[in-house]
Amino acid sequence: MSLLWMAAITLVILQISVFCTTIYLHRTKTHKSLELNPVVGLLMHLELTLFTGVVPRQWAAVHRKHHHFSDEQGDPHSPYIYGMWTVLFGNYFMYRKEARDPKTIRKYTPDWKSDALDRIPGLEYGALGGLAIFMLMFGVWWGLAAWWVHVIGYILLNSSINSVCHMVGYRNFDNKATNLQSIALVTAGEGLHNNHHQYPTSALFAVRRGEIDLAWWLIRTLETFGLAKVKPLPMAKAA
Repeated sequence: MSLLWMAAITLVILQISVFCTTIYLHRTKTHKSLELNPVVGLLMHLELTLFTGVVPRQWAAVHRKHHHFSDEQGDPHSPYIYGMWTVLFGNYFMYRKEARDPKTIRKYTPDWKSDALDRIPGLEYGALGGLAIFMLMFGVWWGLAAWWVHVIGYILLNSSINSVCHMVGYRNFDNKATNLQSIALVTAGEGLHNNHHQYPTSALFAVRRGEIDLAWWLIRTLETFGLAKVKPLPMAKAA
């Protein structure tokens, strides 16, 4: 297999992880802005387990705490407290520290409903399964390299939301988060972060003409086929 094909496949898997993160982890499990068909939800959870090692309940708890203390003392990863570059390159470690705190998990996810994968012990090591898949596709050494590209790319894309998209960009609303369409295009809409902080329970992150939320297009497609149910958009009520 050529390097070009390996790079293309790696980037596709990275984008699938990004879409699963925003649709399943963020919009469905954390903010409950839509409901997914159980099979679709389980498949997205499996993809994240294999290729990111994220434990959904931990991710939801940390993110809910971020909203609770948004850019104030108590925010696990505010660039206004720790600095933009510190959060950009250290967000993973900030997240892991908070995710390992049982008090955070209990306080911010008392409503959590576990699925079949949640009950499997050692779920945070699931990314080793993704490493095995990369090695089977590309061979041992190229597979290891592709896995690291995916892991680092995924971490940096997520970190950019918590760092850059709180300090650089434009604001539609009066909160400290910002919108950056360039980042939104590679994070399935997550770069429209100012909009999200204004309407955290909205399944749609774009609010103005010209703003593109690619995950919303997939959500609407799933809804068309009866695989998702979007809850009423809060910005429609505010209009």
